[in-house]
Amino acid sequence: MREPSVALLEDAGLGPEQPGERALAFPCRNAPVDVLLVRAADVPEYVQDGVVDCGVTGADLVRERGADVEELLRLGFGACTLEAAVPEESPARTLEDLDGLRAATVYPRLAGATLREHGVKVELVEVTGSVEVAPRLRLADAIVDLVSSGNTLRTNGLRSLGVLFASEATLISRPNGGDDRAHRLAGILRSVVEARAARYLMLNAPESALEEICAIVPGSRAPSVLPLTEPGMVAVHALVPAADVWRLLPELEAAGGSSILLLPVERILG
Repeated sequence: MREPSVALLEDAGLGPEQPGERALAFPCRNAPVDVLLVRAADVPEYVQDGVVDCGVTGADLVRERGADVEELLRLGFGACTLEAAVPEESPARTLEDLDGLRAATVYPRLAGATLREHGVKVELVEVTGSVEVAPRLRLADAIVDLVSSGNTLRTNGLRSLGVLFASEATLISRPNGGDDRAHRLAGILRSVVEARAARYLMLNAPESALEEICAIVPGSRAPSVLPLTEPGMVAVHALVPAADVWRLLPELEAAGGSSILLLPVERILG
């Protein structure tokens, strides 16, 4: 998480010094913020114990460590899911089919809690190495592990039975801290995280197509509509989700939109 975390601080305007490969700490040039580099699994305890004011780690590690911390903001990178998986030849087809079986995992606390939430009782076998080989070694009937692309499961002849928990990088702090510095930092980072997920859309369209175009553009805020010097034409400006761009552009063009521009957004406040 090091590189995307440093990039987020840079985009937020904090001006982090570029740490060397062996650097364990570095300052930010534009803000009174010092950054400490530690293992992601240790971050929840560092924050809980007050060694640092806030930290960036995976939401899965927060749950697994059981630390007394507050999740302030999901950061939009490091996404993965905790999934239960079985060998291809297993008769199990759903999570409920795991009831009464043995499952190997590196995350016993998180796996146990999420399986119980699904009403599934399994015997968990805690391992520290490559959990994918556990069924082949007959150590367990299934595994519960983090999945990014699913390639590792397929390579080891495993198939997923379903997602138990969705994780990504998250900003955490101590609950009920003595000051609001962590919350102020969260607000600054939130403006960048939300902006990264949006694009600024501008297009020209006939007034007669305005209702259809406004119906296509997603979001809770109505687009801005400005008159053009050309009679019967208007300009439409709106914030749209970046993930919807691939679908929006052909629909807007088909509805009569022209001169369509999409621009990145640096910050979204309020």
